[in-house]
Amino acid sequence: MIKPIYFFALVCLTISPCYSDSIHEIKNTKDTKLIKLHTTKGDIVIKLFTDKAPETVKNFLHYTKNENYNGTIFHRVIPNFMIQGGGLMPGMGEINTISPVVNESNNDISNKKGTISMARTSDPHSATSQFFINLKDNDFLDRANAPDNFGYCVFGEVVEGIEIVESIGTVSTGNNAGHSDVPLIDIIIETVEVIEE
Repeated sequence: MIKPIYFFALVCLTISPCYSDSIHEIKNTKDTKLIKLHTTKGDIVIKLFTDKAPETVKNFLHYTKNENYNGTIFHRVIPNFMIQGGGLMPGMGEINTISPVVNESNNDISNKKGTISMARTSDPHSATSQFFINLKDNDFLDRANAPDNFGYCVFGEVVEGIEIVESIGTVSTGNNAGHSDVPLIDIIIETVEVIEE
């Protein structure tokens, strides 16, 4: 059963005034893939770090190439924190998932604004299909700062469409089928495609 992501310290949230430059140092890695999320809010292009989080990227591409993400929603949105999707359909039905992926948060990539990470439960190695995109620098989610010594694995970053991510982060939310912070109007991931191998 897919459960909502558990975060260690929601009280640590602050507003980040700009798109952090600190993640750009890892942009030019050779072993990357580009994927595009086509959403009802617009397109988001994400560079996946296949050399920094190989098992996590392989897991994400499994769901992408099997079209499991098509038609899912961003089901959890917390302003100035993150937007989460990849596991639920409109109406809050769960998609089928494969075995969890090992947590690769030891890759020294921080949860900066615009990075994409795997969502999980309190079990560090429980991530399946759900992911989240950071709306601000959330360093407290990093392995180095995590009470469980694992934190959340960053496996890519937004390279186009950060304004779409920010727009999703401002939508009105409420409770739905036992889930909190659910957008009142569905934000659908229509398709996900690999645009550069």
